[in-house]
Amino acid sequence: MKLSCIALLLASLLLSACDKPADGGNQITLSSAQSPFANTDVTGLAYAKDFALTDHTGKPRTLADFKGKTVVLFFGYTQCPDVCPTTMAEMAAVMKELGPLADKVQVLFVTIDPERDTQALLAQYIPAFDPRFLGLYGDLAATEKTAKEFKVFYQKVPGKTPGSYTMDHTAGSYVFDPQGRIRLFIRHGQGAAPIAHDLKLLLQ
Repeated sequence: MKLSCIALLLASLLLSACDKPADGGNQITLSSAQSPFANTDVTGLAYAKDFALTDHTGKPRTLADFKGKTVVLFFGYTQCPDVCPTTMAEMAAVMKELGPLADKVQVLFVTIDPERDTQALLAQYIPAFDPRFLGLYGDLAATEKTAKEFKVFYQKVPGKTPGSYTMDHTAGSYVFDPQGRIRLFIRHGQGAAPIAHDLKLLLQ
């Protein structure tokens, strides 16, 4: 029952146009009062199990490749004007706050715009935030399959020219523990400290 409620709340509250936070700037607290986490505890979630994509170095990747690390997974696109770059900058700040523990954390950026986000572009954009971050991409079918697995919404918003569209998409990040189990959903725009707190707990 708890997991069903969490899934419904995530679906209804975490939808975002890319120029504003998913929760409209308000804190969304779904974790139980007993949870030690600052973010939403989704342990045992029935979806968000795995992906099969390619990283910006050209290497095929699945979640199993990162076993032993805490994984933060975010869906976005490189031409996003607000939510995506601020999320990546926030995660870069988290890595600094973690100090030596940061080497046990893997941040993954999954593009929802494979038509424009080429391997070369991801290889330039993602490491600019932190050289340890990885950009992941797939073709249109693989992108759709992955988004469906993680229940991530995305759609094009037409621009003045065919190539100038933006993307509405779900904001927030999933977190997996070092054993590869889904554990948390991180709200967008809360600052580095609560995220670093939760990642430290998972790394204990």
